[in-house]
Amino acid sequence: MLEVICRSTGMGFAAVARVTEDRWIACSVQDEIGFGLTPGDELEIGTTICNEIRASGEAVVIDHVDESESYCGHPTPRMYGFKSYISLPIRLKSGEFFGTLCAIDPKPNQLQNPRVMGMFHLFAELLAFHLDNIRLMERTHTAMQDLAAQLVASNDENRQYRHISSHNLQEPLRKLRVFSDMLVNATDRNEAEKAKEFAVKIRTSAQQFSMMIKDLSDFSGLTSKSSFADVRLDRVVADVMAQLSPQIEHRSIEIETLRLPTVMAVPEQMEQLFYQLLHNAVKFAGHDEPPRIRISSREMALHEIEDLLREPLQMAYAEIRVEDNGVGIEDSQLEKVFDIFARLPTGAFGQGEGVGLAYCRKIVRNHKGIIKAEANPGKGTTFVITLPLFN
Repeated sequence: MLEVICRSTGMGFAAVARVTEDRWIACSVQDEIGFGLTPGDELEIGTTICNEIRASGEAVVIDHVDESESYCGHPTPRMYGFKSYISLPIRLKSGEFFGTLCAIDPKPNQLQNPRVMGMFHLFAELLAFHLDNIRLMERTHTAMQDLAAQLVASNDENRQYRHISSHNLQEPLRKLRVFSDMLVNATDRNEAEKAKEFAVKIRTSAQQFSMMIKDLSDFSGLTSKSSFADVRLDRVVADVMAQLSPQIEHRSIEIETLRLPTVMAVPEQMEQLFYQLLHNAVKFAGHDEPPRIRISSREMALHEIEDLLREPLQMAYAEIRVEDNGVGIEDSQLEKVFDIFARLPTGAFGQGEGVGLAYCRKIVRNHKGIIKAEANPGKGTTFVITLPLFN
């Protein structure tokens, strides 16, 4: 397109420029006069006429600078050494000003005629149409990525719900049935103490069932539709450590926190994520040596992100590591620990136990990241969280 402009008008330089309030950036360039700009180069916005076009929304066409009442004394032609100039605004379908289609030449040129003006208007409209299509394709691609991720998460959660309904929830129900029958029999035999004992067991099983239902309800309520904000993870971890200070002090746990990033996230979910991870590390701290927890982060290299994520977002990612020297997790359990009601090496669990790491994975998924566990049985566990930084 730019080559056609130069050939048909005799202009030596043509460009498509992205023009904002404070930047002029060359997107595409046809340079036949050695003007010196290449795609990606920038001009000082205040030195360009395109900046005035952004403000006015009107085209500027100059056949001969010296003969133009408006531009004969303008500093831009002198600075860049051109005599003829044409620039039209590129407006997207939404009405947003994108930039300009412009051309310059050190010689005067006949630009203010229907043929040239018609061609520039047509090309500006084509560029706007093309840019709108690019944005539409990007939004469609992002939506497809989101749907694919939601489908993976949904399938995984449906698998867990099926297992829970077939196994986890059946256990307290089975106990309720058994102890109810025993209570009826004890009552028929007038065995008051036995009846009281079975009644207590029925109440305990009912409480366990109720807590499991509440945990499932809380888990299903973790969505990505909450309000996102800038969240300083340093502050989140400090708040969580304050909440866990009695347990930390009781076990004399040493916690080392290195600099953590600021992310765009749901604040409450970030607090829950680190609460669950630190609570888990504190609970399973080892006894053979002084317990330690280390929290660190780093920005990931592009090739690492591409190897880790099939469809990474076009932005920077941070890797956050929560390491402990506790009891560790067996390799065979690395994926299972993220399932709802997964049993870690403690045996029975109460309210909130067996769901903490499931919460963590769902929260990280809500933020378009991933979480995994690295195990070293008997020597500790590392949870690795990858989150987009949304720069």
